[in-house]
Amino acid sequence: MQNPADFITHYGSVYFDYDVDTSLFSVPQFRGCDEILQAGHNVSGIYTIFPAGFNDGLQVNCDMKSDGGGWIVIQRRQDGSVDFYRTRNWADYQVGFGSLSGEFWLGNDNLRSLTETEGKWQLRIDLEDWENNTAWAEYDDFQIHGDNYTLQVNSYNTRSTAGDSLTYHNGMMFSTKDRDNDKDSRVCARLHVAATFMALCLLITKNNASYHNGMMRSTKATDNENSPNLCARQRKGTCRLLQT
Repeated sequence: MQNPADFITHYGSVYFDYDVDTSLFSVPQFRGCDEILQAGHNVSGIYTIFPAGFNDGLQVNCDMKSDGGGWIVIQRRQDGSVDFYRTRNWADYQVGFGSLSGEFWLGNDNLRSLTETEGKWQLRIDLEDWENNTAWAEYDDFQIHGDNYTLQVNSYNTRSTAGDSLTYHNGMMFSTKDRDNDKDSRVCARLHVAATFMALCLLITKNNASYHNGMMRSTKATDNENSPNLCARQRKGTCRLLQT
C-alpha cells in the first residue's frame, strides 16, 4: 500500500500504543469479497483482496448486498462519466480503467488471473434502462482464459429476468476496435461502437458509447418478453463475480 492513510479505508480503525506487552497480530488477507463478508464486513465498498497470484493484493469494489453479497464488481456504468469506447483500445481493456468508486472496467488481465484460479466463478449482470426498468442475469460457470481472453460461460440461471445473452458467445474471444477477434469479416467492435466478446456481430454486454434513444439494438432479441431489448438500450449496468 503506497499511502499509509489508505490503511484505514481498507482495514477499518487502527490503534497504536507503545506497550511492549501488546500482542502482535497480522491483518487477515482475505482472498475475496465473499471471505470479507463472512468475516462480518457487510458494507459495500472498496477493499483489498489477496486471491491466488496477487501477492501485492488487488483493490476491488465489493458488493455486499446483491443476492447474498460477497460479489467482486468487475464493471460498472452509471452516469456516462467514463468513456468505454472512443478513447479505449486493447491495452486499456487489458489493464482496466475508470474509478472503483464510480464507473470502471476491472481489466482483462485481472479477470483472467481471477477466474483461472481453482474453483468456479459465478457472473451476475444487473441492468437498468432509461425508463428505470431493471433486470438481472446470472451464470453459475464463468471464466476468462488465454491471451485473447476467451469467454467461457455456462449454466444460465433460469430465474434471471434479463434473458440469456451470453451463452451464444461461449468460446468467443475479446474484441476491441484495434484488435478484431470475432468470427465476422467486419470489425464488429467498430460496427457496434463497442468493446466486448462478439460473434457474428451480435451485441452482448454494453462496453459501448451511451445512447439515450435506444438506437443501439441487438439483432438477437432478449428471451424475456417483460424486458424487451433491455440490454441493447442499457443506461446503467454492473457486472459482478462470486467464487463458489
